[in-house]
Amino acid sequence: MPVITVAGTNGKGSVVATCAAILSAAGLRVGTFTSPHLRDYRERIGIDGQAVTTEALLAAFARIEAARGDIGLTFFEYNTLAALLIFAAARLDVWVLEVGMGGRLDAVNVVDPDVAVIVSIGLDHQEFLGATLEDIGREKAGILRAGKPAVLGSRSMPGVVERTAREKGAILKRLGQEYDCTRGAGAWHYRGPRWDLAQLPPPNLRGATQYDNAATAIAAVEALALPVSAEAVARGLGRVRLIGRFQVIESAASAGPTWILDVAHNPDAARVLAGNLRDLPSVGRSLAVCGILADKDAIGIVDALRDRFDAWYFVSLSGDRGRSAAALASRVAAQLTSTATMFDDIDAACAAALRDARADDRIVVFGSFHTVGPALDWLQARGLGL
Repeated sequence: MPVITVAGTNGKGSVVATCAAILSAAGLRVGTFTSPHLRDYRERIGIDGQAVTTEALLAAFARIEAARGDIGLTFFEYNTLAALLIFAAARLDVWVLEVGMGGRLDAVNVVDPDVAVIVSIGLDHQEFLGATLEDIGREKAGILRAGKPAVLGSRSMPGVVERTAREKGAILKRLGQEYDCTRGAGAWHYRGPRWDLAQLPPPNLRGATQYDNAATAIAAVEALALPVSAEAVARGLGRVRLIGRFQVIESAASAGPTWILDVAHNPDAARVLAGNLRDLPSVGRSLAVCGILADKDAIGIVDALRDRFDAWYFVSLSGDRGRSAAALASRVAAQLTSTATMFDDIDAACAAALRDARADDRIVVFGSFHTVGPALDWLQARGLGL
């Protein structure tokens, strides 16, 4: 069956979700593999928009254990094998696989994609992928295949990606060249090698960058040459959803502040969040609930958002990669232009921000999947989440 593989620093989840929504709207059965999860491990393996069942997951684990003998597997390798076993058993029409990190050496790259997508290149995971955008781009370009479409989803892609595509003999589809999108009043237009789709509805994911992400997803689906109509594209755009990516939760009857949740765990993602906050003005204050892992560029993240917040609520994250609220506040002290307080966990930070907020304020939770996931649990327990 056809396979779309999606790599990139930011935007992977949005492109995977949009591809799946469009393909599903066309009546196709779709499997999605994504990482990390926000609240439940089973989120990583989806079939027709639903998380894998516990029974199917345990059956896959049992098969892996029976086969591996004394072969050691990393967490992500085990995870990838489980997804591939589950998808094969489900006899799906299309697989959409998200690369975990990089591309060339990622476990997902064991599968040859029919369409390879690289959404964006930014500075993240430098300890594994290299110190420069060219280094990182070279690693991500490892998913490209000879004779297969290479969909590039950024208007400023490092040159090494295009060079690698040409060296491999991949078929280039570049945003702004072989395909593009233009926004109008209440609608937008996609133009590609085969499709010319006017009057498309806005993507159901918020933020200006989601138009480029949606165009990238459409370009990937277009390259598969499957029976997907313009109507299915429009329906998919209207149905797509992705929790934790500029997710806006309004309080009922204006009884409390608006909540915005965005994982934004690197400087590029933080700059996108800053732009989205600018484009969605608030009459009240903006309060930041922020937790960032120790191996992330906290200075770059906070610096990108320093002028967007009236108060900061720093939260400790646990685990091997965790960082305490005190360490985070000390690390970014020079970037702060407003008050900051520290909390041992996300529940306490969210409760304090809610206590301090007025009805016309907004509380923005960001910095990590490990921050947003527990915040969603906290909100749901109070009837405010999904």
